[in-house]
This record gives sequence, structure tokens and C-alpha cells, in this order.
Amino acid sequence: MLATPSGRSACPHAERRHRLAVQLADMIPGAATIRVSLNDPTQRWPHPHTIVKDEAGRTIELSRATATVAARWILRVWPEADWSHPYMFDLAEVTLTRSDLVAAARGR
Repeated sequence: MLATPSGRSACPHAERRHRLAVQLADMIPGAATIRVSLNDPTQRWPHPHTIVKDEAGRTIELSRATATVAARWILRVWPEADWSHPYMFDLAEVTLTRSDLVAAARGR
């Protein structure tokens, strides 16, 4: 990765996203993907909602605090995303994709 004269990464967003993936993997052992939305079915108002899956596609149960922290970290790293839609964060690929588009692609 290119560096600026200050020695900092020339691509701070990519570095920040990779750091987030490492932090989430440490915080949630076994996590492969994290689905984030602002439509928690147990709340009447917009509230972060998180579903974590392992490599086999099994759901990993999280405490409410861990789920909220993970969602908020992802929301802060991608503030430009249209959060009226749910997104899937792939920890291995360090990619954020609208999860409704992921589901549509699987159905083809």
C-alpha cells in the first residue's frame, strides 16, 4: 500500500475497514458475516439490528450490547451507505454489500 510523506497509509478508508474486520473477528470468534440494518423487529423506531453467521451459515448468538456495538462500528465506518437497506459485512473479504442484493443474486 502506498504511503504519504508522513508515513501514513494513502488509503485510510481501506486500512480502517481492515482494522474493523480484525476487531470484529476478535470480539465475535467464529464470525464470517455480519448483517446490519436499522430495522430491529423488536423496536418501534430505527435501532441497529445485527445477525452474525459463521462460515457454515449458522447464526451466532450475541449479547444485546455486543450486537449493538458491532452494528454501530460498521455504521460509522460506512457513513455514506444507504442505511434504509440492510447490509452484509464479509469479514474475510472486508466488503459491505446490500444484503437484499446478495439474496437476489443467490436466487438466480
